[in-house]
Amino acid sequence: QVQLVESGGGLVQAGGSLRLSCAASGGTFSSYAMGWFRQAPGKEREFVARIKWTSTTAYADSVKGRFTISRDNAKNTVYLQMNSLKPEDTATYYCAAAARYSSPSYPADYDYWGQGTQVTVSS
Repeated sequence: QVQLVESGGGLVQAGGSLRLSCAASGGTFSSYAMGWFRQAPGKEREFVARIKWTSTTAYADSVKGRFTISRDNAKNTVYLQMNSLKPEDTATYYCAAAARYSSPSYPADYDYWGQGTQVTVSS
């Protein structure tokens, strides 16, 4: 069983930065595609970024140029560096791992989820 634990969330002013981490245990981390999603109150969970086992990345248009996803397979950890944060980035951020798909596109394509970490951006 794969367990994912996010950390690094918090309160930051608009224009600031945060780095989220997601530590994985169990499974074969280096073979998984890893994703970050977010969910704001009253809204559906939305894709933020993805990194494949090849380190190929993909981003939502809303975060492109501001967020960077990376992974350290030696530490079984995936990161989300968030710069130039905006109030609309406020949400609970979730880390997810996909074992079945090399290019997961939807939340249902991911097999394992973390518990989430709150990011609040004040204006």
